[in-house]
Amino acid sequence: MVDRTDSGPTPAAVRRALRRAATGRALDVDEATALLTARGPELDELLRIAGEVRDAGLRDAGRPGVVTYSKKVFIPLTRLCRDRCHYCTFATVPHRLPAAFLETDEVLAIARQGAALGCKEALFTLGDRPEERWPAARAWLDERGYDSTVDYLRACAVAVLEETGLLPHLNPGVLSWSELQRLKPVAPSMGMMLETTATRLWSEPGGPHFGSPDKEPAVRLRVLDDAGRVGVPFTTGILIGIGETPAERVDALFAIRRAHREYGHLQEVIVQNFRAKPDTAMGGLPDAELHDLAATVAVARLLLGPRARLQAPPNLIEDEYDLLLRAGIDDWGGVSPLTPDHVNPERPWPQLDELARQTEKSGFTLRERLTIYPEYVRAGDPWLDPRLSPHVAALADPATGLAVEAARPVGRPWQEPEEVFGGGRVDLHATIDSTGRTDDRRGDFDSVYGDWSQVAGKVSPAASAGPAAGADGDLRAGLRLAADDPAALLAPRHAAAALALFGADGPALDDLCRLADDVRRDTVGDDVTYVVNRNINFSNVCYVGCRFCAFAQRERDADAFRLSVEQVADRAEEAWAAGAGEVCLQGGIDPKLPVTGYADIVRAIKARVPGMHVHAFSPMEIATAAAKAGVPVRDWLSMLREAGLDTIPGTAAEILDDDVRWVLTKGKLPAAAWVEVVSTAHELGIRSSSTMMYGHVDHPGQWLAHFRVLAGVQDRTGGFTEFVALPFVHTNAPIYLAGIARPGPTWRENRVVHAMSRLLLHGRIDNIQCSWVKLGDEGTVAMLQGGCNDLGGTLMEETISRMAGSGNGSARTEEQLRAIAAAAGRPARRRTTAYGHPSR
Repeated sequence: MVDRTDSGPTPAAVRRALRRAATGRALDVDEATALLTARGPELDELLRIAGEVRDAGLRDAGRPGVVTYSKKVFIPLTRLCRDRCHYCTFATVPHRLPAAFLETDEVLAIARQGAALGCKEALFTLGDRPEERWPAARAWLDERGYDSTVDYLRACAVAVLEETGLLPHLNPGVLSWSELQRLKPVAPSMGMMLETTATRLWSEPGGPHFGSPDKEPAVRLRVLDDAGRVGVPFTTGILIGIGETPAERVDALFAIRRAHREYGHLQEVIVQNFRAKPDTAMGGLPDAELHDLAATVAVARLLLGPRARLQAPPNLIEDEYDLLLRAGIDDWGGVSPLTPDHVNPERPWPQLDELARQTEKSGFTLRERLTIYPEYVRAGDPWLDPRLSPHVAALADPATGLAVEAARPVGRPWQEPEEVFGGGRVDLHATIDSTGRTDDRRGDFDSVYGDWSQVAGKVSPAASAGPAAGADGDLRAGLRLAADDPAALLAPRHAAAALALFGADGPALDDLCRLADDVRRDTVGDDVTYVVNRNINFSNVCYVGCRFCAFAQRERDADAFRLSVEQVADRAEEAWAAGAGEVCLQGGIDPKLPVTGYADIVRAIKARVPGMHVHAFSPMEIATAAAKAGVPVRDWLSMLREAGLDTIPGTAAEILDDDVRWVLTKGKLPAAAWVEVVSTAHELGIRSSSTMMYGHVDHPGQWLAHFRVLAGVQDRTGGFTEFVALPFVHTNAPIYLAGIARPGPTWRENRVVHAMSRLLLHGRIDNIQCSWVKLGDEGTVAMLQGGCNDLGGTLMEETISRMAGSGNGSARTEEQLRAIAAAAGRPARRRTTAYGHPSR
């Protein structure tokens, strides 16, 4: 280990930081680091200040003086792990175990014993992805038909819910966004200790995490963010005394605070002290000192604030209950009357009577909570999946969100709620053009999108810097390439030329648009195409919290609606009678839409109107629905194809760059997941459109990267039918109302993006569409003169852009679309969804 000790903060620095803390001032890194060294009277003062902050938070929460715990059983699903943490005795090797995993019957036996003793939580702890290191783990899963440890964990969680009623809390380590989506429906809460943000402890030989791929701090920080994006009540924390410096310890706390401010999902933060274990590489190191633990807890309380729920494990503190309560904790974590702490087996949990006595001795009352904390129990959506609501409601006090201590878990079905899907403002598609929306924002504007100041801090300065003034030589080179070999502009070696073209203005922009229109003429001719279709939004209830979206509503908002399957089929039949050959279906990520709902809608349309082309469900809808159903995306798409799905819209792309994506969307699927969904669809013969929404918190470098991603997918699959440029409609967009996004793209940017899409995608995607809904008729004409060949559809109804504030209506007749083409000096022709010639 590297010795990074120094003289540390001076006594004066500690006193100064204490004065600031006592007056409620925000602490910076240096001040928080100084407070970690407080001892003697200074430590007593630090604990007093932190305790007062904790007490204020408990009063605000409506439970003054209450310290909580969860009565649990510990289920060590597997002790195999691909990591090699140098302090761990939980992970072991296959020949020391009777089997690679506990069998489901063994899991249920533990859970049933716990339920009989009044436990309400089933804590699943396991090693990270053991099948990727140990052949025995891979073979065990294969023999039982599971693709991964995560798949088996999901199945065990469902079994525990249905057979015992215990509430699963899942600790499987590092998870992807998709895996979090898959596990959320089976567990009210999940967790993963951050431990530290000190990369050197992972990367340098001799470090406690060296050789452990899942302990890289950047990877674990990504999991914290993804858990927030998915809306999982999540537990995390730090492990102190493993070689980190005080400043590194504080950095980890700041990272935790940042994640919670952005997403509001960290239900609990654990401050755990290192305890050396024999027969480990770190067995000879000293334990973390308890006064150091108390100072760290107090600093965590001051940094995380009164609303944070802060825990220290009671079996690791040598009976110093009062010290930790003085430091500002308000929770003792999970305590089991049945199972040992398999991670620290040498240190048994205290008896509950003793824990209550010690808590009361310090002036507090011990109360039982559930694995999901009271604030999230009471909030419900978006934190708790509807399939879990009955299990939680059976054990929770609805007034406080705490556990009903006398309640005993009983197994109950894990299934969709039995209710009719439909209702609300179902005429919004019509009245949006007459009476409009009820308000300019949804009711939870101040909370659902996260801390706006945190969001603003992640916006690239280039997003508001305006077009880069490329060198004249780059601009000339770009125009030459546009004339001679336009697709070459995508090559990295021509990036300077491509970016110069994105900044083109004046005569250079006119030349660019002329060249794009020449390429359009050579590629697809002069016909302007369109499809006669109806757009059907079947629900706008959504809790993902995309910051650009003005369409999504809470279930109880005045503008919220859900269409029943029959109502969707009715609208499809009306569209067919009006001459449409396509319906385009998209909706919010509605937690109450049954997993069968998507296929049911497609089947109902095909039963009612067999000849209707069903163009439906964005990659986000597909990814979340597959996760909710617990099946791979490929299987989910195959099922939809069998139901009658023809093609999918390539929406939900926004910008396929996660740096801007997480600012813009908060919880939408990562760029890689979008690529996976559309690529899988193409491989199954389900073609899609492709899109880019621009003009918000993005910049041309990200546009270029987006086009490269689309080109890569098209090279592999050939499945894109068209590209649609979507100008950001800002008027009612939350991220604009918060003062972060630009007010949509400029006229110059609209011209340049449409022209560049024609050039960059030349030879890959022939059809370039412009959106009359977003651009208006005049703007659409200009885009048709600058590289575009397609108008999209008649739509018949359009709610998403209109809710955002678009002023261009929600429907066009064929005659009106033909008039737009004529104004551009071009003939118009009706097409099919896949750009063929319609038969009717």
